[in-house]
Amino acid sequence: MKLRNVAIVAHVDHGKTTLVDGLFKEAGTLGRGEVGADRLMDTDDLERERGITILSKNATVDWKGVRVNLIDTPGHADFGGQVERVLSMADGVLLLVDAFEGVMPQTRFVLKKSFEAGLRPLVVVNKMDRQDARPDAVLGEVFDLFVDLGAEELALDFPVIYASARSGWASREEAAEGDGFACLLDDILKYVPAPQTDEDAPMRFQVSTLDWDDYVGRIGIGKVDRGVIRKGMAVSVLTANAKPRTAKIKELYRIEGMGRVDVESVSAGDIAAISGIPDAGLGDSICALEAPEALPFLHVEDPTIEMEFLVNDSPLAGRVGQFVTSRQVLERLEKAEMMDPALRVTLLDGGGCLVGGRGVLHLGILIENMRREGFEFSVGKPRVLLQEQDGKKMEPLEAAVVECPEDSMGKVIEYFGGRGAEIRSMDRRGSRVSLNMTVPTRGLLGARTQVLTLTRGEGNVSSVFEGWVPMTDGLGARHNGVLVANEAGKVTTYSLRAFEDRGIFFVGPGVEVYEGMILGENNKDKDIVLNIIREKKLTNVRSAGKDNDDKLRRPRDMGLEACLEFLDDDELLEVGPTFLRLRKRLRREKMRLRAQES
Repeated sequence: MKLRNVAIVAHVDHGKTTLVDGLFKEAGTLGRGEVGADRLMDTDDLERERGITILSKNATVDWKGVRVNLIDTPGHADFGGQVERVLSMADGVLLLVDAFEGVMPQTRFVLKKSFEAGLRPLVVVNKMDRQDARPDAVLGEVFDLFVDLGAEELALDFPVIYASARSGWASREEAAEGDGFACLLDDILKYVPAPQTDEDAPMRFQVSTLDWDDYVGRIGIGKVDRGVIRKGMAVSVLTANAKPRTAKIKELYRIEGMGRVDVESVSAGDIAAISGIPDAGLGDSICALEAPEALPFLHVEDPTIEMEFLVNDSPLAGRVGQFVTSRQVLERLEKAEMMDPALRVTLLDGGGCLVGGRGVLHLGILIENMRREGFEFSVGKPRVLLQEQDGKKMEPLEAAVVECPEDSMGKVIEYFGGRGAEIRSMDRRGSRVSLNMTVPTRGLLGARTQVLTLTRGEGNVSSVFEGWVPMTDGLGARHNGVLVANEAGKVTTYSLRAFEDRGIFFVGPGVEVYEGMILGENNKDKDIVLNIIREKKLTNVRSAGKDNDDKLRRPRDMGLEACLEFLDDDELLEVGPTFLRLRKRLRREKMRLRAQES
């Protein structure tokens, strides 16, 4: 059977998943219930809510007698580990670039990984329906990126398609709107090479991604490198650091549309999903017993930040969560580590564990998924992972792009100047400015929330890991102290009004608090302890309307990422299915003072 395996890569929000929808519709792959739906590949609730792809996914379309395996990849740098490993299943890539934003940090990352995998890109300039589209300038940026990454011969002649995934068309001509996506599918057949296959050779298959099914357990997904993999066959499992072992393929699936179907065999070059190997790991080679020859092990770049995951021991613990013990939390984290190679889980001697990841969003998605599943636990402040080279402490450096309105540019530059950033270039695009800079990862912790504040919600920060630099002192520290409760009870309107001038509160009237719980951010750089549950003393004089809630300032809405970015070293975030609570590690004030003195 004729085959094409193509990965779709791009920076976040450049339109990959919407483009895949268009390819489905053009090829007639959609079922009756899916016609008219959008972002069909974003099946996870968090993906739909946030409008980003978190997990790489496989789908197929049939076009002119050719089976096209599509691999949709995440566009956010924090999920770059997904991109690195799924490229091993592809024989070509569609590189999507926004017709206005152009080349962004993740564009460079995914293209670099594509070149390292020996894949030739087909460039798609998407969002041509934007009024501020600048396709010629964007193609120039892509050309420069090819040259910068050492692909001069490819830069001279790369195929280009202009498209508007949202409007449903693609065209080979910049000035002409197309009719559907037929030309893009035709170019996939023309420019993406067919996989080099040998069906008569001994079978070999590599696990590129993992999935889980409650009925069959762990499922390994990857491309059949050679031979034919068959249901029920005995195989040899080769890992990086263990002896070969034998196993049996119990279930075998092939991708059809957006689902999987049971099959008896899958031939070389095609993508298959297997079950029956309970300890299958990412990068493992599954081979015929008579020819146990491993493929090169898939390397994924190391985490750049880590966080403590601890049992929640606050006075309000255990009221809501379904899974609250350290054993339950650890088992869930080990399952996450198995599914995501960019995660690292390390046990701590005093209980709990350290979890390393690619960024705050990467670990934030894990935490959000766990709380939705009924877990309750505490996490510490995200900490940047350091390395030692030639006796020097080295920290991760990121290439970042900050987009903001021109009138906010001065505040943004001043803020990042205090965070160790070095501005490389500045591009004006209409009323907006794009600042290209390098900044230590520590300097980016909390930066996304602060940029939104400085730009009145119109700023955007994106970054990608670039390398290691000598550690800089004094970065990433929070300047303001916090307001801390000194008693347990419920917050009163009277107390909130009395302390309104002390700072910005995170809690409103009626919220239950306890000693050591963080109530808000202080205006000054010191922590301050408040009795927030005090009520007004009753008298026989009636006062009309003085305690109305509507005269109070609304508490600051602290989402999960905002809480993680706000945390300091001596603080924890309690996470549960229905709550997020900030607290001090040491709840009693005397213990905190004693710890400061020592």
